Amino acid sequence: MPKSFTPSLDNLVRSALRGNRRAIAKLMSLVENDPQARFKILSSTYWKRNKACIIGITGPPGCGKSTLIAQLAKRYRDTGHTVGIVAVDPSSQLTGGALLGDRIRMGELASDPKIFIRSMATRGHFGGIARATEDVAHLLDASGVEFVIVETAGAGQSDIDVKHFVHTTVVVTAPGLGDEIQALKAGIMEIGDIFVVNKADIESADRTAQEILAMIMMSEPVDGWRPRVIKAVATTGNGVAGLAEAINQHSQFLKEHTKQAQQGRHFRDDVLAAAKRYFEDVILAQLASTHELEELTRKVEDRELDPYSAARLLVDGSSYRTKGRKRR
Repeated sequence: MPKSFTPSLDNLVRSALRGNRRAIAKLMSLVENDPQARFKILSSTYWKRNKACIIGITGPPGCGKSTLIAQLAKRYRDTGHTVGIVAVDPSSQLTGGALLGDRIRMGELASDPKIFIRSMATRGHFGGIARATEDVAHLLDASGVEFVIVETAGAGQSDIDVKHFVHTTVVVTAPGLGDEIQALKAGIMEIGDIFVVNKADIESADRTAQEILAMIMMSEPVDGWRPRVIKAVATTGNGVAGLAEAINQHSQFLKEHTKQAQQGRHFRDDVLAAAKRYFEDVILAQLASTHELEELTRKVEDRELDPYSAARLLVDGSSYRTKGRKRR
């Protein structure tokens, strides 16, 4: 653990890794709001991850994602597993606030000590998740949670970012939502490992399932996996057992077919993603308070420099100063 940790943060991390719910919640707030603390926390918990099955659940509004997730979480609990739920709600473009209605809809689960629910607002971030959603999911993983379920904001066909960090992506739809198959084709059809036709007690559910299956059969399997199609009625729990089994089958498939080259790309992507966030959240904040920025801004204002050349000089100067400190 880095020496720069303050004792209080050190204790929080130790408690969170032992599964302390209050410590986990505090660390989640820190990774959302404190960039410096974020890197220290994620660095210290990185090697405790990759034990949980992380499931992303996405789909258009009104398809019943929250109800389906509640039923899936109950099933995992009934079989003795711990569950974390990260529910993302869209923020208001006017006020920046969010209803966080998923916490209300899953209220009956909140009292279960083996189920941890975290509601998040997108805060203007696109792609169906908040900027810190991946961090929160990884914290739950590191804390010992066995199944982490991430529910996207449900803002439509752009909810695809969840695919980048979950193990299994479940796309939920339902008959009667309009041209639901066209909506799937427009954006999220290609990311699904499993498709759930919810509200399967509606008459047109069979047709919807057949249309999705036909689209799947027209495409080549991605890395050898052909997506499953499950029919469910989330309000009664029908089909949830089949969904849990399909998730388990996909998890086993990944374990058996993930190649060493793919693992290498995964670690490379981790490094690049961490570097991008470190630059955006830490380095840029430091550069914003430097004398060099003020000087370069004045030169742009006086038309001695364009902003792009000024940006290069600002970043290059920061790199040079960092190397100079290391040499000393």
